[in-house]
Amino acid sequence: MTKVAFVFPGQGSQKVGMGREVHEASEAARAVFAEADAALRPEGLESITQLCFEGPDEDLKLTSNTQPAIVTTSVALLRALGETPDVAAGHSLGEYAAHVAAGTLGFADAVRVCRQRGQFMQEAVPVGEGAMAAVMKAEPELVERICRETEGVVEPANFNSPGQIVIAGAKGPVEAASAALKAAGARAVPLAVSAPFHSSLMQPAQDRLATVLGATSFQDPAFPVYANVDAAPVGTGDAARDALIRQVSGAVRWDESVRQMVADGVGLFVEIGAGNVLTNLLKRIDGSVARVSVQTPADFDAARAAIAEARAAG
Repeated sequence: MTKVAFVFPGQGSQKVGMGREVHEASEAARAVFAEADAALRPEGLESITQLCFEGPDEDLKLTSNTQPAIVTTSVALLRALGETPDVAAGHSLGEYAAHVAAGTLGFADAVRVCRQRGQFMQEAVPVGEGAMAAVMKAEPELVERICRETEGVVEPANFNSPGQIVIAGAKGPVEAASAALKAAGARAVPLAVSAPFHSSLMQPAQDRLATVLGATSFQDPAFPVYANVDAAPVGTGDAARDALIRQVSGAVRWDESVRQMVADGVGLFVEIGAGNVLTNLLKRIDGSVARVSVQTPADFDAARAAIAEARAAG
């Protein structure tokens, strides 16, 4: 049997209107949005449903709003689809949706934690002091070497696909490393982000999140969930908690995670959530594997057919 992986997008996939169509079409999805609203009101967010559907865009882009909004949309689509994978993974923030899918985390707990995770990450580095840049046409070894040789904090933050690596750190060192990478023949493009995510500058946020996750109930996942920080599956609640803690300041090893899933027998990837960022990355990582994106109920039939075909395969 060909294994099926459900993968969930992270921050950057958000857009005003996300989740509206599945909310209109599915009672299961409406229940997810209602549960998120109830869980987040005590956290100072009056209606995640209204924010997803109506914006405004500048509020949806606030990290402490974006993170629970993306997880809510992904889980609403997951529940409406009504299928179960063999394994799961999520890009950065998306790992929380993967653990909801696996039963490791309760949904209400996940959106509450993501609300606080966003706040902690934003508060770790004052706006304007950190930066991130996307690097193209460079091997990981070159990026890692230039980061090491640059004075100050600048580190690889996301290994997304062959030829796409994101660096993060303090503003000056990120700019200096970008210049050095360009001189070496790479492309480096500044990203419009509010903090240097997945760098050592996020350690204060990681320490705060560790306290929150330590007080949150985790169960053993019903199926393997591949952790970004190790590019390997976790099989216990304790291992899942530890990986989610380390992920805040650790690099997202997405390229390696996908390759490991393929090596472990995954032949179909189903991206569930707003946008198709991960589907596009999959094309670059391994163009031979099947992939399908689920963004609205209009995508359900194709996804279900692909899942049935994968499971019928020898």
